[in-house]
Amino acid sequence: MAPAVRSRTRAITRHHAMLLRARIQRNASGRPGPNVITGQYRASWEVKVTVSGGRVTAEVSTQAPQSRRLEYGFVGVDRIGRHYRQPPYPHIEPAFRQTEPAYVDALESGVLG
Repeated sequence: MAPAVRSRTRAITRHHAMLLRARIQRNASGRPGPNVITGQYRASWEVKVTVSGGRVTAEVSTQAPQSRRLEYGFVGVDRIGRHYRQPPYPHIEPAFRQTEPAYVDALESGVLG
C-alpha cells in the first residue's frame, strides 16, 4: 500500500472508529439501550487503530464484563447463584449498522476514488 493511501485509509478508519465509539456510548445512555448508573461502562469503550503489513485495522472494544450481557440479555443463574431474566439492550450492533455504510463509502471515495 502506498504511503499516501495508507495514511488516508488510516485517517478514514480512525474517524469512523471514533464515530462508532461515540454512537455506542450514546446508545448506552438509556432506553432502548442500557441505563446509566455510574457512567463507568460508557467510559470504558476504547479505540485502537493499527497499521501492520499494509493493513489498517480498528478495534472498538471494552473490557467491561457486562457488555455481552447488556447487548444480548441473560436468562439463567450466574456464577454466584443469582437468578436473572435480563432482556437485551442492543447498543453495539445498532451503532455498527449505522456506521458501516458511511465507512465503506468513505473508503471507496477517499482511497479508491
